[in-house]
Amino acid sequence: MNASQRSARNAYAGLGLDRAHAHRSDAVWLDTAREDACTRFVLTLPDTKLWANATGDALQWLDAAALDAGQRARASLLGLDAAGVAYFQVVGAKAPAGPGQAQGLRALAAGADAFHAGLAAYAAALAHWQRTSRYCPACGAATEHDDGGHRARCLRCGLSQFPRTDPAVIVLVEHADAALLGRKPGWPRERFSTLAGFVEPGETLEDAVRREIAEESGAVIRACDYHSSQPWPFPASLMLGFTAQATSRALAAGDGELAEVRWFTRAELRAGLADGSLSLPPGFSVAYHLIADWLEQTH
Repeated sequence: MNASQRSARNAYAGLGLDRAHAHRSDAVWLDTAREDACTRFVLTLPDTKLWANATGDALQWLDAAALDAGQRARASLLGLDAAGVAYFQVVGAKAPAGPGQAQGLRALAAGADAFHAGLAAYAAALAHWQRTSRYCPACGAATEHDDGGHRARCLRCGLSQFPRTDPAVIVLVEHADAALLGRKPGWPRERFSTLAGFVEPGETLEDAVRREIAEESGAVIRACDYHSSQPWPFPASLMLGFTAQATSRALAAGDGELAEVRWFTRAELRAGLADGSLSLPPGFSVAYHLIADWLEQTH
């Protein structure tokens, strides 16, 4: 299985949507699409929730008739599906009347198919950026969102901001027949996961892997390889999964971000999962697939 196939297994990944970049600056096209009866609107709600169907396993579309003129005019272009249907994101302060329910991103990831989960992540991340880019970071003046909702332009100095994603590395470190896993403060004592951290300015991904592992555990990395990636809209990250090889099992006091770091052999991890003394991250996460793929290897 190659990296692209591994990424497609991760929730929020594999969204089959043409993002229609060329249409974002076409005001006539946008106005026409927003009024089209076939257009589907994804409603984002406070607290990273979205409007979903009654069973909570798919997004509940709104159509143009369900929105007032102001909502349609402010809707942000997400893209076009294979049939040419346009999708827009619209922000709401409360759930609308009618069938459906407010559903969180994690719950959607657990039950929705790749298209609905990926579209939900895209819409939620865009809504978060719009909420946090209402003022210019250079002069403090108000901004105006244009380019189909994908640019924030300062009304005073003209500075443009664009949606951003913060890269983070998440790593399955191994040495011989053991994997290094950590537990965050506040987690149940049986729950462990792979180590992770944000990439810093001027840093390669490989350097971020070495630094984060050293900071959190004291382990020294001799080599690392890319595994897969996953959009992680909590609120605006991209998880870049790696496997890495440590020079030894020596550990040292970390930076305090983890309550505990331990080496687990495959036999120990399998036994702990079987008897319930250990638990893994949710199955929709790249962390889960990093561990699961490692457990499937035979050495």
